[in-house]
Amino acid sequence: MARQRMNAQALDILLLVAALGVGALLWLPRLRGIPTWRAMVTPLASIIGSGFLIVGPVLEHAFGWLAPLAMAVLSLIAWLYGAAVRANIARIGEGADPRPAADRRLETLASAVLAFAYMISVAYYLNLFGAFAVNLTPWDGPLAARCVTTAVFALILLTGWTRGFAALEGMEYVTVSVKLAIIAALLTGLAVFFAARAGEGALVLTPPRVTGIGALTLVMGLLVTVQGFETARYLGQSYDVPTRIRSMKWSQWLSAAIYMVYILLLAYVFRPDQLAFSETAIVDMMAIVAPALPLLLVAAALAAQFSAAVADTSGSGGLLSELSRGRLTPRTAYALLTLVGLALTWAADVFEIISYASRAFAGYYALQAALAAIGARRDGDGARATGFALLATFGLGIVLFGQAVEG
Repeated sequence: MARQRMNAQALDILLLVAALGVGALLWLPRLRGIPTWRAMVTPLASIIGSGFLIVGPVLEHAFGWLAPLAMAVLSLIAWLYGAAVRANIARIGEGADPRPAADRRLETLASAVLAFAYMISVAYYLNLFGAFAVNLTPWDGPLAARCVTTAVFALILLTGWTRGFAALEGMEYVTVSVKLAIIAALLTGLAVFFAARAGEGALVLTPPRVTGIGALTLVMGLLVTVQGFETARYLGQSYDVPTRIRSMKWSQWLSAAIYMVYILLLAYVFRPDQLAFSETAIVDMMAIVAPALPLLLVAAALAAQFSAAVADTSGSGGLLSELSRGRLTPRTAYALLTLVGLALTWAADVFEIISYASRAFAGYYALQAALAAIGARRDGDGARATGFALLATFGLGIVLFGQAVEG
């Protein structure tokens, strides 16, 4: 028993060293001074956020030993839609504006869909915030979580209504650094745990619960967990076209690598009886790996969800105000977003909200792919036009058929 305690303490120290080391690296002035890295922060903050907390347990529960394959498919889908968005960034940057009226109308529709998707994603972030906030307390349960979510919605509305979000948005680099540092600790702990299980010959091959068309529609319903790369599309005031395209590629490469390592380490070390199915399942799973990880994960979850919710609230408010040509003020948009978010909070569970958000973002990506297809056809590039058109059709399929994960 004493030896086990010593081993646990040594592992906790190792995790702390990993977190502090990555955190110190991210604060190096030389790294922070690289324009592409600074541009990466916004998409990276969105891609590696709530999705990281949710997707591991969900894929392990649904796909068992095939979870890494499901993650690879999800990453590939995200990369392909990223290619469509990048094509549109390049086209506009090359002086293609003013575009034909039909293109501009389609872009306006895409912006409207994105504003709506942000509304749902804020509900997703804050419902996770509520679930993680009460997870390690005596009040852990859906009612307490929804009450916390409602209180945070009220706080965000009050802040946006009275003062705006400029001060809170300044926390973005801090929260990204904290998330990546804690993810480094989590991956270190999982690597040690995986190595120990492999050394004991105790790796587990859990059979998948979902197969066939059900597996595909479930992956479709998880698109929001790798969403966020599109934010590079809207950084034109701060970065030039090559930097935005490069930052999107790098953020997708880095996030896909992190996700794949995470799922590979997670998929083969837990027995079915050790798997809980809930939005906070990752906390219970990591308690088996190392005593320090649950507290670290909850801290990361609260910072990540709050900052992401603020960013998407601000983005949605700005988009709605722009689309209405100022008739709908950002403050009124924040109130509308709060009403939608509260309705989702009290009418649906987290996994249903994830599915709704995935379908809303899929609608946006489908429109971006359609724009890219139109542009490629205008350039006489039939192969790319066909590829983007297929992506647009697939996005419509996600809107229609993406399903929520079920316990």
